[in-house]
Amino acid sequence: MPNGIKLLAKISRSEFLLPNLGSLIAGLAWGAAPPLDLINGIILVVLSFFIINLSSAIGAQANTLSDYKLDLKDPRKKEIVQALDSFGHKKTRTVMVLELLLALATVSILTFIQQKPILLPLWIIGISLGVAYSVPPPQLKSRSWIAPISLMLVLAIFPVLFAFYTFTYEINTYFLISLIGLALTVYGVIVPTEIRDYFGDKAMNIQTFTVRLGLSRAALLGISLLSVGATLTSIALLLEWSLNKRLAFCVIVLAIPIAVSFVLPKFWKLYRLSKEFENSNDQDRRGLEEKITNLSSDNPKWIMIITQTYGALSVILLLSKFIF
Repeated sequence: MPNGIKLLAKISRSEFLLPNLGSLIAGLAWGAAPPLDLINGIILVVLSFFIINLSSAIGAQANTLSDYKLDLKDPRKKEIVQALDSFGHKKTRTVMVLELLLALATVSILTFIQQKPILLPLWIIGISLGVAYSVPPPQLKSRSWIAPISLMLVLAIFPVLFAFYTFTYEINTYFLISLIGLALTVYGVIVPTEIRDYFGDKAMNIQTFTVRLGLSRAALLGISLLSVGATLTSIALLLEWSLNKRLAFCVIVLAIPIAVSFVLPKFWKLYRLSKEFENSNDQDRRGLEEKITNLSSDNPKWIMIITQTYGALSVILLLSKFIF
């Protein structure tokens, strides 16, 4: 792979590829229904996945550019900073413009093919929020409660709705329950990442929702959102399979509480460390700060466990409609 592509992949946070695939599969699983032409279905999946990932890359690039000065002080972001310096700030902005034009053209083609005008405004609002989350002057991530709402919309609601509407207009109650559950779960598993960035954000006076809440309350919020989100998603799947008389699949829903039971203890440990940090004196805080940042830096693994569990269940939901 040419060096320039490697650098751009790093700037674009290519590790989000699998979570984005999860959003596509969730929308596809709830939206697609037999009969579905195989060739047409493959084309729709490819176009949707391309749009969702390209949009995610644009948002990640905007974040990398806007957080450059902050990331310079974070040794864990060293590779991203070096990639941006090597590729070039101006060149990255040029690539973003080209990607926006390419994404717009692809969305327009998909909208025309499917004759679904809702796809274009969904994409425009989603990509606008994704960029505005990081880029000043709006910089929504520093706008208190607006930040988590923006993240849930950008990372869960809009990608899943985009994939869903690519296949159907018929929204059912169980899909809405699952969508709310996914949105809550997504922000819940992002909270540890914000906790990791807490000390740098606070030093730079970036008022993220976690900075405003404080460490321990943010950790409790993550625990609550993950628990409620997982419960809602489980209920939606159970109701969907029960209604369609596919009771055997209900057992598979146990995968969600199993995955959550692995991640939640890490969240509780973060909460306990955060509480200890808030109650400690200045002399002890440096060591606790290091423990909190080191533990929360493992969050990508936790995100992968949860998102891949949800993705696997979405695949099973899709197969249950067409095969069983």
